[in-house]
Amino acid sequence: MSLKVRVRNAESGATVDMELEGENTVDEIIEGVAGYWQKDAGAYVIRRGKKLLRGQQTVVEAAILDGDELELIPDPEGGC
Repeated sequence: MSLKVRVRNAESGATVDMELEGENTVDEIIEGVAGYWQKDAGAYVIRRGKKLLRGQQTVVEAAILDGDELELIPDPEGGC
């Protein structure tokens, strides 16, 4: 089950499209886009709408759907 999502960088407004599998984790999404934008992955979280997604959750557990737009935001709790 492959699905496509768009991740937006909340700081710059830039976007990147990703193709994910159900077993991918939110942490893997963060690592992928943080690397793409040359950011420290530990300092960011993913948000879908108003909900922060936990890093250990899989795409399926986080209920991420094909076509969703996710947002990479600085960790409101400080991160690494």
